[in-house]
Amino acid sequence: MSDDAAIRNVVARLAILADEGDLEEYVDLFTDDARWDMPGGELQGRDNLLAGAIERRAAGTVGPGSNTRHVITTQAVSVDGDEAASDAYFQFWVNTAAEPSIALFGTYQDRLVRTGGGWKLAHRTISFG
Repeated sequence: MSDDAAIRNVVARLAILADEGDLEEYVDLFTDDARWDMPGGELQGRDNLLAGAIERRAAGTVGPGSNTRHVITTQAVSVDGDEAASDAYFQFWVNTAAEPSIALFGTYQDRLVRTGGGWKLAHRTISFG
């Protein structure tokens, strides 16, 4: 698989796993010291990312049974050796089982690194709008 395809796959797997998948598999797509920045908060490190995902699932805002979908649309990837950037638009759909609507949309600005276990997300900045 090309680097470009592998990076796109990491971004897609994160979206799918956020909505329906195993959280251990989800956090395995991040580096140990990964950083997640979004309006209203920042998380750093795999343990904190896992705790945040568990908290969102407990609140019913994402995860199995929440009827949500993270949709990745336009995406550009650039690779420079063992580092890469992915910039993508996203849509966050809610109520997908009855009357789907977009609750949020924005951009993911991702920085990834190549590891012995493949490409991992090192830093994600989320912007709304």
